[in-house]
Amino acid sequence: MKTFECEAILFDLDGVLVDSTAVVARTWRDWAKEKGLDAERILEVAHGRRAAEVVRLFAPDLDADVEARELERIEVEDLEGVLEIKGARELLSSLPPDGWTVVTSGTRALASSRMEHVGLPLPERFVSADDVENGKPHPEAYLKGAEVLGARPEECVVIEDAPSGVSSAKSAAMRVIAVAATHDQDDLREADAVAASLVSIQATLRAAGGPRFELRVMG
Repeated sequence: MKTFECEAILFDLDGVLVDSTAVVARTWRDWAKEKGLDAERILEVAHGRRAAEVVRLFAPDLDADVEARELERIEVEDLEGVLEIKGARELLSSLPPDGWTVVTSGTRALASSRMEHVGLPLPERFVSADDVENGKPHPEAYLKGAEVLGARPEECVVIEDAPSGVSSAKSAAMRVIAVAATHDQDDLREADAVAASLVSIQATLRAAGGPRFELRVMG
């Protein structure tokens, strides 16, 4: 068991709190087919990255912002197969609203749609693709997450599932617990700890006079 003490907890969304694998794969495959691109190559790198950045990578001749808005519209409306990840509701419900947030590569509208669909509590403030110039693995998103919670980066613990997100958080000088849900443990070795699932992570609100939370990662 590994233990982390912190003042704030920052969650990635897709693959950590919500399983959106089916709709993400469906959307990118349809888009790739329409554009004559290799869907499997796109899906290898799309998870954890902003849609506009994926478009720029694979279709630099297209208007990435226009394409990203259309991809978002499709995903907001398509909630078939979007599921709560086991343990998400219990973990979020154990935390005070001002002690956590969601830092996602998706837009705020998309994140809200998915969390509301599965019945998860919404954070007081999201950090989303709408709020940053540079997506993960750049550290900007997680640094903004610390800022909105009023915590220093070194006082934060991030819960992630994607290598790009782990790199983003580590570049922001944060500790990271990776959940091996969408990637193998070998791909997440940059994290400070790897949990088999979200159920393996327990949070306790500590008494006054020290770090606010204790996070335990069960083996």
